[in-house]
Amino acid sequence: MAKVIITIKIMPASPEVSLEQLQEKAMIEIKGFAGDTETKVEVTPVAFGLQMISIIFVADEAKGSPDVVSEKIASFDEVSSAEISDVRRALG
Repeated sequence: MAKVIITIKIMPASPEVSLEQLQEKAMIEIKGFAGDTETKVEVTPVAFGLQMISIIFVADEAKGSPDVVSEKIASFDEVSSAEISDVRRALG
């Protein structure tokens, strides 16, 4: 099966949320979905001290829709929103 590259954007509920702890919790959900996979994490300033976490990871296409991961992460108390912003097939 083909591999897909997935980007999930996570918006914390407030600037006081620990981004490191939030990232660790999100990675547990991602690894539960995709297994031990390659990841890349980017932190982007949004406004008024709020920062967004973008996690890019690789998963097997046979796993199905990654929406289940974003729904689990969005249910965290310290998360305002989590959404899959990009899914594309990996070539090679």
